[in-house]
Amino acid sequence: MPQPHRPQPPPSTGAGRNTENAENATDATGAEAGGPPARALEGILVADFSRVLAGPLAAATLADLGAEVIKVERPGTGDDTRAWGPPFAADCASEGSTESKGRAQPRRTAAYFDAANRSKRGLALDLGDPDDAAAARELARRADVLIENFRPGSLAACGLDHSATRAANPGLVHCTITGFGSGAGAALPGYDFVVQAVGGLMSITGEPGGPPLKAGVALVDVLTAKDAVTGILAALRHRDRTGRGQLVEVNLLSSLLGSLVNQASGYLATGDDPGPMGNRHPSIAPYETLACRDGQPLAVAVGNDRQFRALVEVLGAPELAEDVRFARNQDRVQNRPDLIKALESLLATDTPQTWTERLTPAAVPCGPVNSLSQALELADRLGLDPVTSVGEGRIPQVTSPLRLSATPVTQPSAPPRLDEHGAPLRTWLSGPADQPLPLHM
Repeated sequence: MPQPHRPQPPPSTGAGRNTENAENATDATGAEAGGPPARALEGILVADFSRVLAGPLAAATLADLGAEVIKVERPGTGDDTRAWGPPFAADCASEGSTESKGRAQPRRTAAYFDAANRSKRGLALDLGDPDDAAAARELARRADVLIENFRPGSLAACGLDHSATRAANPGLVHCTITGFGSGAGAALPGYDFVVQAVGGLMSITGEPGGPPLKAGVALVDVLTAKDAVTGILAALRHRDRTGRGQLVEVNLLSSLLGSLVNQASGYLATGDDPGPMGNRHPSIAPYETLACRDGQPLAVAVGNDRQFRALVEVLGAPELAEDVRFARNQDRVQNRPDLIKALESLLATDTPQTWTERLTPAAVPCGPVNSLSQALELADRLGLDPVTSVGEGRIPQVTSPLRLSATPVTQPSAPPRLDEHGAPLRTWLSGPADQPLPLHM
């Protein structure tokens, strides 16, 4: 359904439409001739009421795709992740930001916050305040997408639950993110670490016989963010056809279970719970870290018999490919201890870096175990431009992994300081509904 905050493109009149001399001719990228390339979600307004990681990261991804995102936070403290440090980034909140209703601004913001809040406009609203709640409802009425991760039922008091937003804005795509769904798990707090534990991920992470371990990043939140983006884009496509919005529901537990893929499938096929295998793969060998000189690890991912033959040829032991214990993948899995012993005795003569240089030309997937700094250096050497500047004095952003030829992602801007754009946004929300969103604030 068209929203009042932006001009709408003219409707298509079908295949017979003559576009050769159209007044607003566009090139192959979808942009007006001579202008910058269009963005995939250009003209879409997202009201981001979410906090911490899954919701904010989903909204940031939509911003990468060209959507206009307004991040709504609590006055005074803002998103919880602003305080999740160290490390902290310098946040000159007293310079150029708006302090409305006497609200104090935090002087430093954690680097964690920056990871999920690029390219947004900042607005502080107290949903318990009648005026601020009214502004929040007006924002929802003007938005194309609303993202929130409040406890189910808690937004009804301020008129921001789905039934209320749908009544006020039938074209709205309302995305709600919970920890355990809106049914029997509605009251359970959803934190990534807890979901990694109760959702089974920790039970298959770590070394056999060792303690269960979490992933080294809030992986469940990240996966849930990607599921949320997928659902939102599907709902927007549905709205293109019907003019009607809908409710998109995702939850951390379901996103985690959906990501367990072969481990979940194996359990459903056998009824046997998988356990931790360290860096080893339950169904492929060698698909793990192997010790080289001085015990340094080399990650080897041999996914088929051809790759195994190439591996042992480079190692100088082609006869291993003919050994009945190792000839086929299922044989290698069943005889893994003997296989690893044979391979590591050969790899012990050199370093992971040297073996990578020798194995890569033979199309054997492998590589050293890099630090994060080394990983970014590798991406830079490969021409992937992994880091993007968002302004002097601000923490750079990891570049979006998305590459679209006709509608490229936007150049990100710095995450907003708390209520940084509050004054012009409140003015816009209190004005006529057909007034365009200010482009420059």
